[in-house]
Amino acid sequence: MIFLVAAFLLLGVLVGPPAQLPPAVSLTAAAVIAVWLLVFTVRERTRRHRKES
Repeated sequence: MIFLVAAFLLLGVLVGPPAQLPPAVSLTAAAVIAVWLLVFTVRERTRRHRKES
């Protein structure tokens, strides 16, 4: 039950502010975050492969 309450609270915090922004701003921010996560993933994978070799 506490997990469900925490999930709804987190969802409200994450979805609330973008609902007030124009769609273009929200999509631009989402794209920037996605690129950042992609770069982070690639860097971590290359770092792990170098340590294993």
